[in-house]
Amino acid sequence: MAESLLFDVLVVGSGAAGLAAAVSAERAGARVAVATKGSLQSCNSAKAQGGIQAAFGEDDSPEQHAQDVWTSSHETADRRLVDVLTGEARDAIHWLEALGVEFTRENGGYRLARCGGATRRRLLQVGDRTGYAITAALREAFEASKGVVLPHHPLIALRSTENGWVATCRQKTGDHVEIEAATVVLAAGGRCWKEAEDRGELSTNHPGATGETTRIAMEVGAEARDLDALQYHPNGGVWPSNLQGYSIPETTRAYGATLLNAEGERFTDELGPRDAVADAIFLEVDEGRGVTSEAGRPAVLLDTTRIPRTDAEISLPYMLRRYRAAGIDPLEQPILTYPVLHYQNGGLVIDEQAETTLEGLYACGEIAGGTHGRNRMMGNSLLECTVFGRRAGRAAAEKARS
Repeated sequence: MAESLLFDVLVVGSGAAGLAAAVSAERAGARVAVATKGSLQSCNSAKAQGGIQAAFGEDDSPEQHAQDVWTSSHETADRRLVDVLTGEARDAIHWLEALGVEFTRENGGYRLARCGGATRRRLLQVGDRTGYAITAALREAFEASKGVVLPHHPLIALRSTENGWVATCRQKTGDHVEIEAATVVLAAGGRCWKEAEDRGELSTNHPGATGETTRIAMEVGAEARDLDALQYHPNGGVWPSNLQGYSIPETTRAYGATLLNAEGERFTDELGPRDAVADAIFLEVDEGRGVTSEAGRPAVLLDTTRIPRTDAEISLPYMLRRYRAAGIDPLEQPILTYPVLHYQNGGLVIDEQAETTLEGLYACGEIAGGTHGRNRMMGNSLLECTVFGRRAGRAAAEKARS
């Protein structure tokens, strides 16, 4: 017989969304457990480099941010969720700061960059390891709480009961454990690593991004949307070989890098929406104007030599270290790039409190759909994780007590 555990709130996944939900639920007085497929540190969120959006500029507003999200989604996003996302962005930043995240600042305020699809400068950064800084702070906050961590407990089944939910997880020994919880928050991310493997392509994702939690939720009746809308990161690394699939920060383009074909010609608006930039690269290569890496992979040139050295040293230090360690200085020569699978835009349908179409079952982060529609702007994933993770955690804790 499977071992049984009992909690108020079970969170599945330990990326930024899951950790934000867990911290919020625990602070709301719930008995919380976090179950993860691998270690507590294993997640895609920690790999997110570019930054997190919030309308702090004097010429900006949550409403303008929302309009940019709507436009970039090609008017497919859920406007209710978009308004929550952008309306709570600044509060989310202050909450992360209270947990110890130190965003890069200058001239008495935040150092803000304009990212693809945005009409204003609103991207906050922690150098180019923003996701790492956010997940580290959230993880430390949860580990300092009374919450329970269940690492190496992948979810394999879920069922509803009169008192809530029972989640079946597999332990490292192969034995199963049943976790009873009044409410469950699914924050297990998307499936782009598996999808890339199936397609024979590269991905920016962690190997744990295989998507089975979405399937499990759908099997018990949760509705989903836009699951076919997978996003390519426009700037995947191509050469050297150890950087294949590395997501070159899109802030390279925000700070002046340009995309060039084999003739040295610019061929797209580098600050366009992600899908437009990726499609332009695909087209340039398909029509014979790309270049080929030493390993035979298709690419175009990202002219990073146009980035001011000061901007690069402040906001792109990790990228510089990675390439320089491989014998290439991005400030001295252009680097090769080509789109790679990056993000699952669609997911489980949620309402403004991050509840799915099933009572007591919540979803936040990449596993949830609607906030970005069919095309996500950079910098909004970490924001979504924080905003809707907090909402999911609070709502799950409240429902568990009711």
